Amino acid sequence: MKIHKPATLQEAAGLLAADDSAQCIAGGATLVAMMNSGVVEPSALISLANISGLNEVTKASDGSVIIGAATKHKTVAAFDSFSGAQNIVGIAAGKIAHPPIRNMGTIGGSVAVGDPAADYPTALLAAEATFEIVGPAGSRSIPADEFFDGFLSTALAEAELVQSIQLPAGPENAVAVYDKIAKIDGDIAIMSVAVVMASSGDRCDYLRVAVGGCGPTPYRVAEAEVKFINGDLDVAIELLVAASDPMSDVRGSADYRRKVLPRVLRRALITAQQMGGGE
Repeated sequence: MKIHKPATLQEAAGLLAADDSAQCIAGGATLVAMMNSGVVEPSALISLANISGLNEVTKASDGSVIIGAATKHKTVAAFDSFSGAQNIVGIAAGKIAHPPIRNMGTIGGSVAVGDPAADYPTALLAAEATFEIVGPAGSRSIPADEFFDGFLSTALAEAELVQSIQLPAGPENAVAVYDKIAKIDGDIAIMSVAVVMASSGDRCDYLRVAVGGCGPTPYRVAEAEVKFINGDLDVAIELLVAASDPMSDVRGSADYRRKVLPRVLRRALITAQQMGGGE
């Protein structure tokens, strides 16, 4: 198998455009597993290892954080300059699989698959992240609520690649809770809930709730967030559950997911409320 080693993302995008059976590889945690199971059989591999700047996490002067697509999970989990809402991404990174996988896998490779049960998509949606994309036609930005557009599907066009992920500053006093249900420790989620909440005194005035593993994409319900802010926890949970569209798989049935989701939502929301000093 031929292995390309481009020096820039634009060069990598060009190689992808020239061979639609080729696959990019950074850490390889997802791709190698898919190759071993016969899900993909690439004609060539395009290594991103020689492209500078892809494996860095930096904090900008405006408080936003930029995560290069080839940044390993362990680096995201250990980054100590996240603040407020951004912490949800570091927490989720620390719950991915086990140390050997976190030492190898990259954030770009994980999100590009578009698996709604993976840890990053739910957290990135709650953090209101933006994806910076590079392709043969140039660069563009895609917000998280548009990036994941179907089961195992993203808004990436042909030969496009994730360059980086930007996390806005958000409220610095926000607390973050990531609650994940899995069959065994380190497994992919049966469902996940990411909560970012900021309070003034005993009142919540900022809330983002994302649910993963209970539909073809992770999702938020703005009306549910408003209901919670206005003090109606039960209605907020009802709306979030009503928006779910779970599937059955080897990890759990759709019925199981519907029954357990309200409990996970309640636990995550109350935990965030208690962390933030609310009632």
